[in-house]
Amino acid sequence: MSKEESKLLSLREAVARYVFDGAHISIGGFTLNRNPMAAVYEIIRQGRKKLHMYAHSNGQGVDELVGAGCVDRLEIAYGGTGRFAPTCIRFRKAVQEGTLQVEDYSNYQMTLRFMAGAMGVPFLPCRSGLGSDIINRWGFSENLRKSDVRLPDEKIVVMDNPFGGWGEANRVVLVPAITTDVTIIHVQKADALGNARIAGLSFADVEQAKSAEHLIVTCEELVSTDEIKADPDRNVIPFFCVDAVVPIPHGAYPTACLGYYDYDPVYLNQFAEYARSDSGFSEYLDAYVLGVDDHAQLLEKVGSQSLKSIKADPETGYAKNLDRR
Repeated sequence: MSKEESKLLSLREAVARYVFDGAHISIGGFTLNRNPMAAVYEIIRQGRKKLHMYAHSNGQGVDELVGAGCVDRLEIAYGGTGRFAPTCIRFRKAVQEGTLQVEDYSNYQMTLRFMAGAMGVPFLPCRSGLGSDIINRWGFSENLRKSDVRLPDEKIVVMDNPFGGWGEANRVVLVPAITTDVTIIHVQKADALGNARIAGLSFADVEQAKSAEHLIVTCEELVSTDEIKADPDRNVIPFFCVDAVVPIPHGAYPTACLGYYDYDPVYLNQFAEYARSDSGFSEYLDAYVLGVDDHAQLLEKVGSQSLKSIKADPETGYAKNLDRR
């Protein structure tokens, strides 16, 4: 394989190249699963600001980017980390204090929005949201929409089926497509060309990946193209969608990566304590994000015993006997 074909970059290079101030960005994963946390921490270290972020139902990644002041606008279905933070702590505080503009959609609507972007169509129809305030409550004003060409003129459009019919059951909800400047996902395996494999639930990662102008894939393992070709039906992201491949073990830590490690309840409990106050969160960033050079140093700080405690059982894909309290 020639250097021209390889898409291997360091995480620092990938973020510097594709994540810029004011970028429209999405990150993959779901609540406590496969958040691209190593990339999240690198974005914070590089001081990116004014990001317009999209997420399906994310948790730790959203909370830390919002808390670090990287995000000005967020479009999302849900932000939380289960029992550790049913609603993301820094995210909630930013909304309450008016420092973050948020527009909310249902889980299904967000998936369809990414799918529309992947398909290259301006919107997709559904019935999700009918009878709810999701349709009526906008996070972005009409004036903001008029002043920003990247925003759709309306949050949602409800209309009658153009092919005929009658009654309320004939109403459809149109949701606008999402096309990001850059999307970042974390996967179990990828080759240097960018072919990527996700084990377990893919959530909305595939739609997010295919709706992006540029895609950064971080992976637990860099494998040969021959290995990737051996089971082609397991490869969900094709090479032509990918701009950068970054091998980074434990790249989703402290969230889980099925088959490799579970989420770390000790770290997440400690984070929740730090995140409850401005001073505590600042102390957290100084110690665990800004105070280390890269993800490898963060893992050193966490310690081998903690990583051993969350190591996945090869049969179940999750850690055995993990105290999740």
